[in-house]
Amino acid sequence: MLLYVYLIAITAEAMSGALAAGKRNMDLFGVALIAFITALGGGTVRDILLGNFPVGWTQHPGYIYLTIGAGLFTMLVARFMHHLRQLFLLLDAMGLIAFTVIGCDVALKLGYPLPVVVMAGVITGIFGGILRDILCNRLPQVLRHELYASVSLLVALLYLSLRHLGVDEDLNLLASFAAGLVLRLAAIRWHWSLPVFSYAPGRWNG
Repeated sequence: MLLYVYLIAITAEAMSGALAAGKRNMDLFGVALIAFITALGGGTVRDILLGNFPVGWTQHPGYIYLTIGAGLFTMLVARFMHHLRQLFLLLDAMGLIAFTVIGCDVALKLGYPLPVVVMAGVITGIFGGILRDILCNRLPQVLRHELYASVSLLVALLYLSLRHLGVDEDLNLLASFAAGLVLRLAAIRWHWSLPVFSYAPGRWNG
């Protein structure tokens, strides 16, 4: 089940990357590159940091075709994309959870300690979006809008806690997905966010 959710997630992320590239008036290559990085960047950064070689997508060329193809397809249907905003938000939330759980699993199999496993999950969940925003010259949205990175963190902690308690894997995935989706969608609906740190040095030059 997780594989299918993952494929849906990287497709949705690739399309979101293509839309971001379009807002910056990028050419065909730029759209394809941003789509690819948005979809697979988080897993790539995770594998490099953990020394997990070869990097995952290099062993699955189909992921390259899927993400770049989704990005280029987005160029053809972009005018209709605003009608699918709610669907995209749902798919993005599912992708965040799937990436987080997959990241945790990879670190667990490599024998890393718990804090590293949690960070591996979060990095996998959010870093594609961070790379997208950096390349599109904008402040990463995952760090300033409704709860997003914190949802990834909580999903990682819940998934690992249930795993430690010996909960069945399928039940664990179901519970983690349900909790993550409810929290992320509620954050979008009611604009939940963490406290913002605003520092203006000039105010203290009394």
